[in-house]
Amino acid sequence: MKNIHYTDLLHDIKFVRWQLAPDESLDIYWNNLIETDPHLEKEIHKAASYLKNEGLNKNYLSTAEREELLNRIQFTIKNKTRYKLRQGLIITAAACAAFAILVVMLTQFFTDSVTDSDIKDGMIVGELLNNEDVQLVTSNNTILFDEDIDISLDEKGIAQVSQSNKEIKKIELKKDELNSLIVPFGKRTNLILADGTKVWLNSGTVLEFPAQFNEKEREIKLKSGEIYIEVAHDNNKPFYVMTQDIRVEVLGTSFNVTSYNDLNSTVVLLEGNVSLTKNGINKKVSLHPNELAIYNSESMEFDKMNVDVENYTSWKDGYLSLNKTPMTEVLQQVGRYYNLSFNFDKGVDLQKRSCTGKIQLSENLDNVMKTISLLTSTSYEIENNRIYITNEID
Repeated sequence: MKNIHYTDLLHDIKFVRWQLAPDESLDIYWNNLIETDPHLEKEIHKAASYLKNEGLNKNYLSTAEREELLNRIQFTIKNKTRYKLRQGLIITAAACAAFAILVVMLTQFFTDSVTDSDIKDGMIVGELLNNEDVQLVTSNNTILFDEDIDISLDEKGIAQVSQSNKEIKKIELKKDELNSLIVPFGKRTNLILADGTKVWLNSGTVLEFPAQFNEKEREIKLKSGEIYIEVAHDNNKPFYVMTQDIRVEVLGTSFNVTSYNDLNSTVVLLEGNVSLTKNGINKKVSLHPNELAIYNSESMEFDKMNVDVENYTSWKDGYLSLNKTPMTEVLQQVGRYYNLSFNFDKGVDLQKRSCTGKIQLSENLDNVMKTISLLTSTSYEIENNRIYITNEID
């Protein structure tokens, strides 16, 4: 629990339960932690105050609804019914639904202060991506991989997973259930689906997919992140990529989909044709090769333009292709690729600087940063996963 910030506590199930429905065991647990680390008490007070003043006093739920929520949690804690959440987090069964409501509330309240958590269909995406390992989540198990992996599914629902210099692992997946592939920042993964469709997953991506498709259609869900996909052609089975905002429909084609939490959903088409729809709305927008569509969440419309597709898909081949790309955007891509964050000296202004050319995303980060330094006339220092950028001293 060292170096815990109060925002971390707001995502801790035990802490929220302690605040909402305290009991003797929780009191003992948290008091023991405070004795071990006195600094924690200050953060606990901050988190408790925020929860009380900003979390439960908002008007998203009525007083009666809040009281019902607390009563349900307290009731189920007393009855000690157990329920297992997706990532192995254990809480009481009826409290699971109540806690899901509470987490949604907290996510709305803490948007400004807790930036790395986003809930999609009950999945806390930011929390999933905090793990340094690639995760394959099946109905029975969560399997961790400490390196980039390649996964290939066969027609029987068997997944073959390969890593460099390691024995191929075979995993049987249930045919009628979705599986999740979670690629944290700093990692990448390739996936071949049961129909032969090839998917490249960029860093910071959460993808849901079935072991086998049904007889009528093929569908995968991009919960967050970026994929490049080459869809196996099948006239009888349309292929759908669902994101948080849009649906992409194809028969057989190559395209790139981006749906990071901090960016508008985009689709870039290389070959074939696709149609785009806003989730829940039947109006379709067609996309042709070398076109980019950006979904505007405010107008709920798609903005289209012609682009050089290499600038949007080169990441899968290990380099960034840039054409007057703002340096802030370049650093965002580099940070995502290598799991880094950047700090800028007050005198550094990259807003008006852009870059044209190619940056090789090599394993040697110094080579990448030297290229960026030359392009921006800046200097840098690397400290753990943070890079400090300053103006170059003449």
